[in-house]
Amino acid sequence: MTNSKSIFLNGNVLNIIQAPIALGQTLNGVEQGPEILIQNGLIEQINDLGWTIGKNSNINIHDLKWNSPKANLPAHQHGLKIKFPLELGDACRELSEISKKSNDDREFTLTLGGDHSVAIGSIGGALLSRPNLGVIWVDAHGDFNTPETSPSGNIHGMPLSFLTGLMKHYSIPSFDWLKNFLTPNQLILVGIRSIDPEEKALMKSWGVHVFSMTEVDRLGIGKVMEQTFDILFKSGKRPLHISYDIDAVDPHFAPSTGTRVRGGLNYREAHFIAEATAETGALVGMDLVEINPNLGYVDPAHREEKNITVEIGLELITSALGKKIY
Repeated sequence: MTNSKSIFLNGNVLNIIQAPIALGQTLNGVEQGPEILIQNGLIEQINDLGWTIGKNSNINIHDLKWNSPKANLPAHQHGLKIKFPLELGDACRELSEISKKSNDDREFTLTLGGDHSVAIGSIGGALLSRPNLGVIWVDAHGDFNTPETSPSGNIHGMPLSFLTGLMKHYSIPSFDWLKNFLTPNQLILVGIRSIDPEEKALMKSWGVHVFSMTEVDRLGIGKVMEQTFDILFKSGKRPLHISYDIDAVDPHFAPSTGTRVRGGLNYREAHFIAEATAETGALVGMDLVEINPNLGYVDPAHREEKNITVEIGLELITSALGKKIY
């Protein structure tokens, strides 16, 4: 098989960033995501598609491990209704530096989470190299919360408020490396079906383009992606990054994740998003996040099967890298 090389890449080199970060949420296990994907053949599958692995980096999480004393700090640190801003800011800064270098070198950047807070680093770094980057955010949730709107204070529900600059006025020193921010014409959300009320008002006021599951039902996933590319390429082709939260997929197909919401993307819809984005010839990076192998299956019939969530995660990555049915 051959890959779908982007016109914004210099060759067939793909860099992996393992980001086993779990402090953006509260459930133990999501930090195992990168390792379990690699153990189940990710690198071999990437090579089979014609990509060459360049660097395989692992974010140095040190005291972000769950057995660290810092994991027991009070829920709201440093005067903000937000959990672990200093620790996550430092980790995302390290991630952003690797992402920026990979984008500077015009090599594909694949980030494996961890929870969705890692996208602050992967996309934040990409924006330092490619300020006009288009982002397709595939998720069950809006991820636009701020400290005022968040019910939990968990940063995995806030990455887009960081990446759009809405968090700038909070002056969080550990995130002062964020310099370039997304504008409304650079960001599309797909598969959304769970948004907090105040978060929804914030999203509307900012002007984000959202294709919720209602639009997926009404238009079909083909039309949704066609309109997505019409918006992102309105002024011409630009490099694209797809940030894929596994909870965008219906829990029947991907049950091992921490914030399951029924009524999500079915198997073919989930794949079509990745396939269609690859076919644009503009994709330069991807996040795959929120796989938690510690969590059980929703459907008891699957208990004896191998981890179907890991399987679909691997398949979504390879679809984004150019794997086709025919």
